[in-house]
Amino acid sequence: LFGLRRDTDILSRAARSAYLNPLTLPDTYRGTPAEAIAALRAGIQRAERRIAEYRASIEHLREMRIHHLRHLLWRVRASHTLADTIARYGRLRYTYLVSGWVPTALVPRLQDSVSRVSDQVVIEVGSPRDVGVEGADVPVALNNPPFLRAFQGLVTNYGQPRYGELDPTPVLALTFPLVFGIMFGDVGHGVVLALIGLLVTSRRVRFLRGLASLGPILVACGAAAVIFGFLYGSIFGYEDVLTAIWLRPLEDVMDILIYTIVIGVVLLSIGILYSIANAALDKEWGEMLFGRNGVAGLIFYWSLVGLAVGIFAQKSPISTDVLFGLAAVSGVAVAFSELLVRVLERRSPMIEGSLGTYLMQAFFELFETVISLLSNTLSYVRMGAFAVAHGGLSLVVFILADIFSPEHGLVYWVIVALGNLFVIGFEGLIVGIQTLRLEYYEFFSKFFSGTGLRHHPLTLIAREEE
Repeated sequence: LFGLRRDTDILSRAARSAYLNPLTLPDTYRGTPAEAIAALRAGIQRAERRIAEYRASIEHLREMRIHHLRHLLWRVRASHTLADTIARYGRLRYTYLVSGWVPTALVPRLQDSVSRVSDQVVIEVGSPRDVGVEGADVPVALNNPPFLRAFQGLVTNYGQPRYGELDPTPVLALTFPLVFGIMFGDVGHGVVLALIGLLVTSRRVRFLRGLASLGPILVACGAAAVIFGFLYGSIFGYEDVLTAIWLRPLEDVMDILIYTIVIGVVLLSIGILYSIANAALDKEWGEMLFGRNGVAGLIFYWSLVGLAVGIFAQKSPISTDVLFGLAAVSGVAVAFSELLVRVLERRSPMIEGSLGTYLMQAFFELFETVISLLSNTLSYVRMGAFAVAHGGLSLVVFILADIFSPEHGLVYWVIVALGNLFVIGFEGLIVGIQTLRLEYYEFFSKFFSGTGLRHHPLTLIAREEE
């Protein structure tokens, strides 16, 4: 606002009525606006020089004190950990009673380390059974080789194995790349995926360091995709460069769907065998023999598969009568598994509730088992479907490239390159999710409880990590 000095009060009231706040210019600067701006810039430069000097001084002080400060920080954290731990255990006047869990393989190392610190320590080692702790309450420390650690992360993401339960990491390290490779079979795409995995594992790219644990999985899946790429005769979507060793999903649709069902039967059978082994380790003999995922359940499943093969293929290596008999006997065992377990374990009463209610319950148990086995098996058809979709999506890329550049010029190759990158990124992600789903919901559900407790050891942070 501009006005005469004598109108200052009028202008001030008008500004306040319009909710304008006055801004008073400081009296520090004199002269013209240009001179004031120059003075401000000079002041800013002086302040920046002082800031640079302070930063240099701080950096020099940091270099001088960094090791000492790190050592102090380590001592503080270590002392806090020890004090918190000591407060959790019993204490007499001169004695502490410390108890905890240690992996069996590390017991000698613990005894040696403690004995070197003091000779006034008594160490008593016992098994969970000795201290009266059930298997479900015993913590578990997985100890897989380094090349399996990434797949171990997938297992613990689902759940922790119980004490005495088989660790599914080794079998997952085989089945996960297998299932992925079937759905993503292409030599070129597999090589690119494996190279990305190596790059992620190397931790050279800063924004990819958070994915370093997935690097070995990408390498394994890429290698599996390369193998199936040779089997399919596909490289970067080209189907006429390599000779298919096995089949071509786009041309042999029914064959690939049938083969994936067979693979699904094999994987589900492995899952049930794992369940039988876990039941044996837990000494749950009734569940091992008569359970849905026990011996009776496996025979029932194989019998149904044999009958299905006989119906659709019009031939079977085993007589239909034999298969019907096996299915009937094992099906009855599964339906009345609870009763058979009670008989085996000599528990009473053998039947809870009325006989009619129990028979109805047994019928629905068998019906649910049949539906579950059927749905689990058919879920693996998606492997063949995605193998066909992978080839079809690659074909679409070449069709689009031909439409925009029939003469196969620069535009053609740009579209082909971008299309292949899209297939690798987008479909690779979708196939990875589907692979994880098959492993978690179809395979793991047969044998893996995931209800174990993770072992959290008492650990002092290493000094060099500080």
